[in-house]
Amino acid sequence: MPDVTEDERGRRVFQITREMAVETALDKIRQSVGQDWKLYSVSDIVLLKYMLGESWVSMNRSSWGRCTFSRLLREDLDAIIRIGKEVKNRKRLEGDAVREMNEILRRVS
Repeated sequence: MPDVTEDERGRRVFQITREMAVETALDKIRQSVGQDWKLYSVSDIVLLKYMLGESWVSMNRSSWGRCTFSRLLREDLDAIIRIGKEVKNRKRLEGDAVREMNEILRRVS
């Protein structure tokens, strides 16, 4: 079995922590949206998860912890998904998109 470096272990812990934070946020969003959650396609949800993950990386943990994801409105989710699509289609720089996403999340803090 190959040796795992501390850097590799640290990167993996970081990834797992980010994934858990995103899943927790997504659960809160899903519960607050209720039946309307079914209106979102799998690709929309993938983009939402991606943008939440990028936002988690860019925010300090106390700011992330203050976000009340259950207060996100459908309009907010639609905006986040639209931003994610623009990044995916290279119509927007990821850094600019994350800053806009963080502004949306700050409004629900």
